Formats: sequence, structure tokens, C-alpha cells
Amino acid sequence: MNEDLHAGLNEHLALEFGASHQYLALAIWCELNDLPGFASWLKLQSTDELSHAHRIIDHLLERDLKVSLPAISEPTSDWPSALPAIETVLENEQRVTRSIEALYDLAEKIHDRPATLLLQWFTQEQMEEENVVRSILGRLRLAGDTGLGLLLIDQELSKGTVPGAMASADG
Repeated sequence: MNEDLHAGLNEHLALEFGASHQYLALAIWCELNDLPGFASWLKLQSTDELSHAHRIIDHLLERDLKVSLPAISEPTSDWPSALPAIETVLENEQRVTRSIEALYDLAEKIHDRPATLLLQWFTQEQMEEENVVRSILGRLRLAGDTGLGLLLIDQELSKGTVPGAMASADG
């Protein structure tokens, strides 16, 4: 594997582990703010991000390459309301998407077929994840992120009726 791509995949692990950590912090915030549906969804997101990191680790190990586990910063743990909390999720997913796109471009440029296939999967996964978050944000903006509107969205998340929001890990 190309040295730059190898380094990039190892660096990307920080985004996946960081996202998992951030989503767990968001889930805790939601639990403390009586939003069990949001908390359940965010816990699943946290687990999903860990599985993404494992997918990259497995890819590197299958190619007999070194894996460098990153240090993870303490995540943000307080928000004024649900809307900015979920906006944090979208910002994070967009950051991950940009990283995947850059890695994909590099893998294509150097004709690394196995990495290209891995990153194609991630590209599709990111499209789905961003779509779900946008759907939740749309609901929050329509119904409001306080009172009855927020409770209805929380119930939707509890029941898994927000499209794609309660999909199992790895799509």
C-alpha cells in the first residue's frame, strides 16, 4: 500500500473513534435531558462508528500493515438544546465524509483496488448517515426542539420510524 494512503487510513481512525466518543457523550446528554429515543439512536451511532474503525483496522491487518491507534480528545458534552446537539452530529458526519472522499481519491489515483473497494463502501455509508441526520434535523426544525414537537421526534426515534435512524450497525 502507498505510504500516504496507509497514513491517511490510520489518521482516519481518529475521526471514527472520535465520532463514537462524541455520539456516546451526546447519548448521555440526551438521557440526562429525558430524551431516551435520541439516546438509543445515538448509542447505536456510537457503536456503528466503532464498527467503521474496526473495518479499517481489519483492512490494514489483512494487508499486513501497521495500525496506529489514535488518542481521542474529550468530546463536547453540553448543548443548549437538541437542535445544536444534532447539528453536531451532522457536522461530524460531514467531516468524516470529506476524509473518506480524500482517501478514495488517493486510492483511485494510485490504483489501490482493495482500498478503493473499502472506501466505496464507506462512501455509501456516509451518504446514508448524513441523510438520516438531515431527516432528524428537518423534523427538529419543523416541530421544534422543545416541548411536544421534541417529544414526538423522540418517540419516532424510539420506534425506529425516522427513515434509517435505527438501522443496524454497518448499514
